Formats: sequence, C-alpha cells, structure tokens
Amino acid sequence: MDAPLIALKGVWREYVSGEDRLQVLKEIDLTIEAGEMVAIVGASGSGKSTLMNILGLLDRPSLGSYHIRGRATGSLDSNELAALRREHFGFIFQRYHLLGELTARDNVEVPAVYAGTERGARHGRASALLERLGMGARADHRPGQLSGGQQQRVSIARALMNGGEVILADEPTGALDSRSGEEVLRILEELNAEGRTVILVTHDPAVAARARRVIEISDGVITADRRREASPAPASEPVSAPTARTEWADAGKGSHLTALGEALRMALLAMNAHRMRAFLTMLGIIIGIASVVCVVALGEGSRQRVLTNISSLGTNTIEVFAGKSYGDVRSAKISTLVISDADALAGQPYVAAVTPTVSTSAVIRYRAVEANALVNGVGAQYFLAKGTHLAEGRLFGTDAVKRRTQEAVIDENTRTTLFGEGVSALGRVILVGSMPARIVGVTEPQQGGFGSNQNLSVYLPYTAVQTRLIGSQSLRSITVRVADDVSSGLAEQAVTDLLTRRHGSKDFFILNTDDIRRAITSTTQTMTVLIAVIAVISLAVGGIGVMNIMLVSVSERVGEIGVRMAVGARRRDILQQFLIEAVLVCLIGGVLGIALALAFGLVFAQVQTGFSLVYSATSIVTAVVCSTAIGVGFGYLPARRAARLDPVEALSRT
Repeated sequence: MDAPLIALKGVWREYVSGEDRLQVLKEIDLTIEAGEMVAIVGASGSGKSTLMNILGLLDRPSLGSYHIRGRATGSLDSNELAALRREHFGFIFQRYHLLGELTARDNVEVPAVYAGTERGARHGRASALLERLGMGARADHRPGQLSGGQQQRVSIARALMNGGEVILADEPTGALDSRSGEEVLRILEELNAEGRTVILVTHDPAVAARARRVIEISDGVITADRRREASPAPASEPVSAPTARTEWADAGKGSHLTALGEALRMALLAMNAHRMRAFLTMLGIIIGIASVVCVVALGEGSRQRVLTNISSLGTNTIEVFAGKSYGDVRSAKISTLVISDADALAGQPYVAAVTPTVSTSAVIRYRAVEANALVNGVGAQYFLAKGTHLAEGRLFGTDAVKRRTQEAVIDENTRTTLFGEGVSALGRVILVGSMPARIVGVTEPQQGGFGSNQNLSVYLPYTAVQTRLIGSQSLRSITVRVADDVSSGLAEQAVTDLLTRRHGSKDFFILNTDDIRRAITSTTQTMTVLIAVIAVISLAVGGIGVMNIMLVSVSERVGEIGVRMAVGARRRDILQQFLIEAVLVCLIGGVLGIALALAFGLVFAQVQTGFSLVYSATSIVTAVVCSTAIGVGFGYLPARRAARLDPVEALSRT
C-alpha cells in the first residue's frame, strides 16, 4: 500500500513565552491523500495557521512526526526543506506577498529561479500561466498597479510555477471582494479537479463548504473531520496540465553562473526600487574611496614636484667643501682643495661631470645700473652637473676656461635687474667688480636652494675669477655629478676615500644632495601615509555604515525574505542575494569615488598652477578591490542574518 501524501502523527507545537510554554497544537493526527481538497476551519487563535505552516514546511513541530509520501521531514536540513517547498508545494497567501519591485511575470518566475531553471523556459511557463488565469495583458505590471483579485491570480500562478503538487491557500479570499473571491475559489476547484491536492485555511463556512473534506480545529485540537461526496469536475478550461512541471522543467537547468546572474539581477532590481537608500549606503564608500585615491595622487604629485625642485639644484650631485663643516672658522684658511683634485675625480668611473667652483661677492654694473651679485667661477661642466638650462645664447666651454676669457653667463634675475624685463643681454659688456665681461648666455630660472633663488648670479670661467678677482688658486668647492647607474652613497664614500688619500687627512666635508632628496621625499611619504591612514579610517567608517544600513535593510525586508523562502529559496540563495547587494553598493560606490577623485583632479588642475595630482593605476585598482572587500566583509553579517531567519517568523512580520 502506498504511503499517504501527508501524514502527521502526535504533532505538538509549543512556543516559549517568558517562563510559560504556550501550546498551540496538541496531539494532532492527520492524514491527507493526494488529490483531496481539504478545508481547515477554526476561529482566530485556534491553531489552523500554525498547522498550515507545519504542513508547508515553514515551521517544525515541537513533538511528533510529519511524513510526506513516507519521507520523514524531522531530520531534514534547511536546504532539503527548501527543496521540498520548491518542488512540491505552492503557497497562496491572504495578503498575496508579491515582491513590489518585480513585474507580475517576474513574481511568477521566482520559484523557478531558485529551482535553477533556464530563463527562457521559465519565462514561457510564467507567461502561459498568467494567460490561462486571465492576466496575460497585465504580465508586465507591478503589484502596485494591480487590483486585489489580480494580485491573487498572480499569487496562484506563482504557486503553480514549479508544478504545485500541493496548493496551500491561507485565507485566499480574505482580502477580496465577493466576485474576486468567487473567481479564486473556482480556480482552486479547477486545480483540484486536475489532480492537485488543495488545502484551504479559512474561518468562513461558505468557503469551507467548497471543499470535499472539512477539518475543524479548536484550541489546537482537531474536533471534527467531515467528508462530503465529490462534486462534478469544473467544465472550464484547466489552468495547467498536471504534467506541466515535467514538460517545461526539462527545458534546461541553469548553471551556477546563471544562478549568480539571476541573483545579480534581483539585487539590481532591489537597489533600483530603493535608490535613495542605496545611494546613502554607498555615500560613505564614495567619500572614503575618493579620499584614498586623492591622497595617493596628492602624495605622488608632491613627491614628483619635490624631486623636480631638487633636480633643479643639481641631480644626484656631491659638493666637496674645504673645512670640517659649514661652521668651521678655519675653512677659509684651508687651501688644500685644488684643481688637481677635480682632475683626479674627473677620471673616476662613477663620475658623470666635475667642476671646480670658486665664488665671491661683487658689485656688477651696466651703465648707470649697479647691483650686488654672487660671482661664481666654474668649469665648463658646471652647467651639466647642476642641470642648468639656457634661456638664450650659449655657455662657455673648456677652451674659454683654459684661456681665462672674460665670458659671462648670467641668470634671469640679473638680466631683469640690469637690462629690464624682456630685453636681450647677449653681447653686452658689464663690469664685474673692476673686470669687464661680455655676456654670452642667459640661464632659465632655477631653484637655487635654501631660499637663494632670488640672488643675482654671474657665472665666469673659474680661471678668470681666480686670477682677475680673488687672486687665489684654492677652490671653494668641487661639484661632482654622480653617474645615473651608481649609488650616490657609494660614490660619496669613494670621493671621501680618494681625497683623504690625496690630502693625507680629511680636511673637507661633503654635502650630498641625494641625502636632501631622500630626507624630503621620506618626509613627504610619511605625510602621505599619515593622510592615507585617515582616509582608510574614513573608508572603514563607510564600511560600517554599509553594514548598519544593510542590517536595517534586512529588518525592512523580512517579509520579502519569508516569501522567497516559502517559494523555495535556500539559505545560500538569500545569503548570496544580500551579499551581492552589499558588494554592488560598495563596488558602485568605489567607481563613483574614483570618478569623484578624477573630477577633483581636473578642478585642482584649473585652480592650482605648477602642481598636479598624479594618479596611480595601482591605487585605483586597489580602491576597487578595497570597495569589493568592504562589501563582502561588512555585508556578510547582515546577509548571514537574513539567511538564518526562520521562514514562518519572517512571514509573520510582513
């Protein structure tokens, strides 16, 4: 003998209320065969809805057993229970429980989405069901655009989507007028005539009279179980054939990728339905990501600007001075730093350029204009070593140094002071102290270092300065430009060793501009890291905001979660959808944050001269990864909370 479709034996359902235990169902024994139309009637609080929830696997009995076709349900896990609801049961609720952001057709398709059915197959099935129920013309309307009777028809179509072997209808006419209620009852009778098992929960005797079996329940106990003779089958066209599930479900099962795509689509629809909430959720992420990207860009821009300024002082140069340090009072008397030292350094493999340097202050004159200037006696390679560029004219060369020619190269400040703005100085003769000198070149403005870029500077061959101005063969300093492929630190040590051997003692000191560069860039990087940490904190705050609003979203959408579980959603389906929503919020927020950062860079470039943000592709990619990680990390807890909701509790809070 075949096992009955539904069999309950000794079922109790108790709820804990404070220190008391509330017994809602007591010792329920009930058997329902396939193809029956059963009405469960009783007053409010009698336990009939609780019994319906247990029959539909939305709730579990506290004691007793429940078998479906001989299969015990007590030991099934949540996924197995979801599969039974999805494959064998169809729910029709008093309040319809349609998802507001979906169309009528999309609502009908929801059970098939969780069954993994290919989109084309379920789309056709949903359209056919709506057409048979007289809703074909309203398939693309949302629930808010439908009347109560129309919404209930959509609910019936949803119950039939996966076959609906057992139709559970909880007060299906309770929210309808008499005409719509009659239409719904007629449809349920047709479904029963096709072979489906229909179980009605109602308090209306007129509705119960339409069933062939009426079970009365009072105070959690079945008090009557009456049967009547079967009525003739309805003559109207059937809603769907009993074998429809087999025919259409075999049209194709979707892959995991397809299921993920459907979850993504549902998440997008839910976000679109609550656009303001989604935007407010992602606002913290937008600000955090924009802050991180802008800070990194500002840091890189400032670092490059610092390096550019340092390069204008002389890229990777070493300055050798006489004396122990800048404060050495004997440095002026030390004359051991000589031309031969520069020649010896010029022959070293780590040296790109070398120039001796002497300097003195002098009054320079042109006609009636005079000014104090720093006169620099330098070698032909000085301008290469210092990275100086010409604005006009030429530089003096090695031949001019040998012949002690009185050729001068001046800076832009000197030209402006002596000749005026925009006046050419080439070929003009000026007096440097008492020595005449012909101007052959003008240098571009250059950062002179330590605030000295406003000095007037005149450059002459050091041989001319030594013999015609200061009368000494000793050098103030030697400037060495280190080869690009050589470590500045190693070059400094080699220079120190060479000159110490030549002099017999260390009577000089070295200023390594690379040390300055490293110190400044290190400071810049430290500040960048500090500000970046602040930006990351704001990003974390944004993530916490995502978690909080997602938790609120879960609370607001408890009813939706209950409906999805009732039509067969597994816990992982709910977890996946809410997690995808959190990731999408953060990912879209990350993209908008990057766009905001780039827009800020454009505005910054318009109002700031000489400095720009330098964006890093790495920082942008990292920002996107971080926003995704925030979505996963901070979205997991709310998503897990949503997934662990009990179906019957979720439905009761709608």
